[in-house]
Amino acid sequence: MSVLEKALRMLELYPLCDHCLGRQFAFLAHGMENDEKGKILKNALVMEAQALASMKKAEGLRTLKILAVNCFSKLAEEALHRMHKRMPKKASAKTCFLCENRFETVDELAKKAVEKLREYEFNSFMVGIELPVEIEEREDEFKARFNVEHGENIKLEFGRILNGKIALYSGRKLDYRKPDIVVLINPMADEIRVQVNPLYIAGRYKKLVRGIPQSKWHCTACKGKGCEKCNWTGKRYPESVEELISPPFLEATGGVKTSFHASGREDVDARMLGKGRPFAIEISQPKRRFIDLKKLEEAVNAYAKGKVEVSGLRFVDKDFVRKLKKAESAQKEYRVLIEFEKEITEEDLKLLEEKLTGIVVKQRTPTRVLHRRADLTREKYIYEVKVRRLSAKKAEMRIRCEGGLYVKELVTGDDGRTSPSVSEILRQRAKPIKLDVLNVIV
Repeated sequence: MSVLEKALRMLELYPLCDHCLGRQFAFLAHGMENDEKGKILKNALVMEAQALASMKKAEGLRTLKILAVNCFSKLAEEALHRMHKRMPKKASAKTCFLCENRFETVDELAKKAVEKLREYEFNSFMVGIELPVEIEEREDEFKARFNVEHGENIKLEFGRILNGKIALYSGRKLDYRKPDIVVLINPMADEIRVQVNPLYIAGRYKKLVRGIPQSKWHCTACKGKGCEKCNWTGKRYPESVEELISPPFLEATGGVKTSFHASGREDVDARMLGKGRPFAIEISQPKRRFIDLKKLEEAVNAYAKGKVEVSGLRFVDKDFVRKLKKAESAQKEYRVLIEFEKEITEEDLKLLEEKLTGIVVKQRTPTRVLHRRADLTREKYIYEVKVRRLSAKKAEMRIRCEGGLYVKELVTGDDGRTSPSVSEILRQRAKPIKLDVLNVIV
């Protein structure tokens, strides 16, 4: 069956607009839009029908009447009029069987979408099409009935056209992979929704004081609901690194909420010094993306009031967050102040350096975190240990090690759950007094 024969067979049974007829042959004659193909097919059928009618063939007149009813063709109507033939009693079809004439509204929809997008700052976008199930099923049944082999999906055509028009009217870039905004359009219901993709900003933070957790810590008694124990705050600690950093990000972007991601975490009573720990803030539904990051950095540091300090802010994407999580095992440098039960000698310090440098430490999950971590034995490598005597019973130990090492337990031994340890090597009780993270090497 030829293309013209198949097109006529479709039009015999259903009224079709130019887009919906042409779409059934979308992958033929590349470089031509579907509505152009539909119009050409209809005009060719009118010409062929006129030629047959001029030869007094009944088939030609019958085809002209079909085209006048189901083809939206003024040419077919005019041809019948010139031949002094009556139009069929059935009035000319007004509505396309497949799209219900919604392709006529795409320009208006694109302009409405662009107007809605004025609320947001963005560089790139993508259109997503939502159609009622019955529309998609109707086209599937249509294609099966006529054995359509070269057709395009109706959803794809709507998306392709609207993507092009919105790009033209907004002056923004179309991006199928990582758009800032997705415009969800239902052409059948004339509905437009905007899905704003998160904005990611990364940097490094220093925690300059002790007693602050990295993220919000719910009260263990009330699980965040608020009780007398937590003074009705729902929190075990009044503030956190996350809570000291996030508010200026929300204010600058007009976002709804933030999620905090970091490469590992330090203990509540440990400081994070040196260059700081790598982190990223994920801002949900931001209205503003064109942010002066230097000003934002200054705003965060002013808000955190000397407790937390951020630096090196830059825009990143979701892939960066994945890499950040994997980087938790990066090298770390620590400084821990140790107090011993008995007096220590320079020989003791040299022994610690010798026994703890270039070794693998086996650590069973520390007792203090068993309530939230699986009870496993982990192996962590120590690259280098340096120890300096501060007084008869105090020393400072610097450790460069694989990320994830529990430094406090490296000192105490945690009742044999960590081996070797400072306590085990010197055969006396040792306890960490102060712990600082000096560097996260990523």
